[in-house]
Amino acid sequence: MALTPQDIGRIAHLARLELAPQESERMLTQLNGFFDIVEQMRAVDTRGLEPLAHPVAAIQDVQLRLREDVASEPNQREANQQSAPAVERGLFLVPKVIE
Repeated sequence: MALTPQDIGRIAHLARLELAPQESERMLTQLNGFFDIVEQMRAVDTRGLEPLAHPVAAIQDVQLRLREDVASEPNQREANQQSAPAVERGLFLVPKVIE
């Protein structure tokens, strides 16, 4: 997949960016380079390979240092909501902003 200068112009318009012609050319080169790398990665046959939990796991055993999922703070919901203008069933009530 390769982008055209028109694609760059459309993307810049959607992002509300004003690009000079030399910036547009540079963006075109960089984005097409990125898509070339993605195409190279897609060409690699990965069938039968298990995903890695960590990149180093390919060369050595990795023990993930995960801590126990234990609540370390007491539940202070009521105390935290005392200063809220409106609360219902433990939830903050806010004005509707999207119609």
